[in-house]
Amino acid sequence: MPVADRILVVDDIADNCFLLQAVLEQEGYEVELASSGREALNRIEEQHPDLVLLDVMMPEMNGFEVTQQIRQNDRLPFIPILLVTGYDQFSPAEGFEFGADDFIRKPIDFDILLDRIRAILPEERNL
Repeated sequence: MPVADRILVVDDIADNCFLLQAVLEQEGYEVELASSGREALNRIEEQHPDLVLLDVMMPEMNGFEVTQQIRQNDRLPFIPILLVTGYDQFSPAEGFEFGADDFIRKPIDFDILLDRIRAILPEERNL
């Protein structure tokens, strides 16, 4: 029986989280939600998701800072990070410097998002 990939969706706007959760669950992914960078780091420590879908612009701790902390934590396995941004001045190079694997802009085109997720996650998990 295939094992569902686990995706942690991190966004401080609840409606964004719930919309992403609905789309991803419809595609067969197991989804967890976090509303802040600190909550995301705690969930990642506890659950080791297969992918983190991480909003860049959040209060207290932004997506770059969360990405950097994930990458600096030697206790964690490698977890792909896909940044989500509505920020017009976003530089993909900056996200990659912090350790992100890919990014997508808001408003999200869900077909593109799903293609990027499939490209990042290893297919052998679903065999």
